[in-house]
Amino acid sequence: MTSATLAAPVTLDAAGVPFTLRRSRHHDLPDLIGLLAADALRANDDSTSPERRGAYEAAFQAIDGDPAQTLVTVEDAAGDVVGTMQLTLIPGLARGGATRMQVEAVRVAESARGCGLGTAMLRWAIEEARSRGAALVQLTSDARREDAHRFYDRLGFTPSHVGFKLFL
Repeated sequence: MTSATLAAPVTLDAAGVPFTLRRSRHHDLPDLIGLLAADALRANDDSTSPERRGAYEAAFQAIDGDPAQTLVTVEDAAGDVVGTMQLTLIPGLARGGATRMQVEAVRVAESARGCGLGTAMLRWAIEEARSRGAALVQLTSDARREDAHRFYDRLGFTPSHVGFKLFL
């Protein structure tokens, strides 16, 4: 995925409410960190501390400079950041050399939940994957996110694998 993928903002309609989906810019970083920090499962992780800013800066630069990555920002009509997700194209030998799109860090601000914004964001990502030649879209979700699992099920995702992590 190149930066040209989101060369122009896209309007998403969620229950008649317009939102703007666009490629994230450096000045969005504090808002994106805020969305990630608002996650109930990360309540004990002080991810907004000033000491962490350097790691976020480095990660943003790495994502922004990688043509396989797209970091997305979604704004409401007032220009407030209300959503984000990261898309990664992964070429592979499995499945006959198929390219996958990995969707990570999907977040919608509490103030924008319930209107269909998450659905509009994921549908856009699925179409983006199709247009980029991906054979499948995959994502992971914390096992404790039962509401999210129902949401992904409604969008046609199937819980086909068991994931494992090794923290270093």
